[in-house]
Amino acid sequence: MERRRILVVAAALVAAIGAVLVFMYVRGADARAQDQFETTDVLVAAQPIEAGEKIDEASSAGKIVKKAVTNSSLVPGYQVDLSTLTGKVALTPIYPDEQIIGSKFGDTAAPTSSLRIPDDKIAISVNLTDPARVAGFVDPGSKVAIFLNGTDAKQGTPFTQLLLPEVTVIGVGSTTPVSTTTTDETGAQTTEQLPRTLLTLALNQTDAQKVLFSQGNGELAFALLPADGKAEIKPGARTDFDNLFG
Repeated sequence: MERRRILVVAAALVAAIGAVLVFMYVRGADARAQDQFETTDVLVAAQPIEAGEKIDEASSAGKIVKKAVTNSSLVPGYQVDLSTLTGKVALTPIYPDEQIIGSKFGDTAAPTSSLRIPDDKIAISVNLTDPARVAGFVDPGSKVAIFLNGTDAKQGTPFTQLLLPEVTVIGVGSTTPVSTTTTDETGAQTTEQLPRTLLTLALNQTDAQKVLFSQGNGELAFALLPADGKAEIKPGARTDFDNLFG
């Protein structure tokens, strides 16, 4: 009899515990379902917001809107209005449909650049054809000599001369086709598409002025130097028709 009473009590306890567990599971499922379907109106980007752009200007330009987002998709730091971000600027680019969060805005956006410019140098870019940039073998970090193909200002005769014996290339940009028109002796014109590439150089002020002047008054050509630096490149006399074969 006593044993039966113990079994009954144990069964009742197990049933009670099971009921509690079922209740807690159902309540948790309800909460999860509620989060899945219930939404909160938060600020999201409707258009790209650039790094450094003021949030007030972005909002005035219609780049920020309110959007209903399910509670399960809310990002920590989400914003429901601009009250805490007034006067702030975007620290990083923000893309369409991205939630506006406080950690991506601050007082100033520090400018960043992937271009490493050596101390005491400035960066300038030149636009060269494939042959003038050694058929595409020039890469960031390459050492090059720069030659000028020009025309003598007094005599009007063409010449080629070393402009700078060693320059460091710090960037290679995009390649775009450029239309070039030539006229032959009969006056017939030929137009062809030649690819040109931007190459960025690290130079001091004097050499930068030489390169920019030469680019505007002639054509530049690069000569790729060996990586070990063992090449004798030094300024010398120009080459023209008078000494081409001499």
